[in-house]
Amino acid sequence: MIAETETAVAALNLRFLLDYPREAARRIEGMPADEVSAMLAVQPIHAVVPVWQNLTADVEQAIFTRLPEQRAADLLAELEPANSAALLNRLDDDERKRYSNLLSPQAGAEIRALMVYEPDSAGELMDPRVPSFRGELTAQEALARLRLTKWRGLRELYLLDEDGRLAGRVDIQDLALADPEQTLARISRKIVDAVQDTAPREEVVEKMQQDAVADLPVIDFDGHLVGVIRQAKLASAVQQETTLDIQTMVGASRDERALSSSLFSVTKRLPWLQINLLTAFLAASVVGLFENTIAKYTALAVLMPVVAGQSGNAGAQALAVTMRGLVLREISLRHWPKVLYKELKVGLLNGLAVAATTALGVYVWSRSLGLVVVISLSMVISMVVAGFAGAMVPITLQRIGFDIAQSSSIILTTFTDVVGFSSFLGIATLLSFML
Repeated sequence: MIAETETAVAALNLRFLLDYPREAARRIEGMPADEVSAMLAVQPIHAVVPVWQNLTADVEQAIFTRLPEQRAADLLAELEPANSAALLNRLDDDERKRYSNLLSPQAGAEIRALMVYEPDSAGELMDPRVPSFRGELTAQEALARLRLTKWRGLRELYLLDEDGRLAGRVDIQDLALADPEQTLARISRKIVDAVQDTAPREEVVEKMQQDAVADLPVIDFDGHLVGVIRQAKLASAVQQETTLDIQTMVGASRDERALSSSLFSVTKRLPWLQINLLTAFLAASVVGLFENTIAKYTALAVLMPVVAGQSGNAGAQALAVTMRGLVLREISLRHWPKVLYKELKVGLLNGLAVAATTALGVYVWSRSLGLVVVISLSMVISMVVAGFAGAMVPITLQRIGFDIAQSSSIILTTFTDVVGFSSFLGIATLLSFML
């Protein structure tokens, strides 16, 4: 009699799983994982797969680890490879390796290939172990599930729609304060932003800085939730992106690290050093044009670095502000007239102020009014041009598709040196009768 009853229950369960997989998944999500795993272990695999595809990730993981090993291996082989890869990614390292070894070589290789994301992509940065819930669950049911699964450190829950796509979020505080019978959909909030799992780190950083999010959900191509990038990872991504920009601004490669091999470092740095050498010769050739003037008035040689140094610093300030605006998308390419006008005005005002200080110092040192006029005029001209160049260079490079972090500083340095030397020595030549 007991055997007949068990057979009848198994037959009814099979019929329910086959005919109503979505409803079966909803029922399963409210049942203890041990009970569900025992029930699914005796059902044919073709009946389990449709139901499994409708389970939320945390329930799926809890049931999977309680299945007999052979049934787990069969399930991984029957599911879509991308789903199997996502499931294994949510397991601990030891469990992931154990279940992967149960697969056939061909299936295992295909799934393992899908488990690996490109370095510095959103998929590589994310934590794939993230609980997800249905909007029709009540606050009481959601809290019961959280107590059962013992998730810790959660700031918000993510809601899925009927097709398993990311649909909303619920703050833990809102969940704790909600009426027990209130549904999660009623207390949910709109998703501020999400990022695709293949997105590069630059996009992750951009979304974090734009929206000031604590956790950033990660979705696959179909919009299914596959993980979340936690605040610590987000902060680390921002830090790495910032340090990479600093590194590339001086001509070093993004790929180079402090402990990279000497040969690798040389191959990455040498091309930019050679380019910098060519630009240095260009600046030197400008000085060479005024060789006779320098030979006649040796004080010019002493003051040349002052003008070039000040214009270089002014240009670097304009460059840093403009690059930051472009990276954070505070400005776009259509804002270039406004940005250039602002930097021209800043360069003029700073140039006048610095020229006044320089004039006083040069007069005390040389007692030459002619030298004071020369350096004052050249200081104003070079700083105005430097501000213009500091804004124009990154905007132009971005428009034509170059890496602004890696290319801007070398071009700007050349520009400010050439303009600084030529303006100072050119004015000195024109006003030589005053020296």
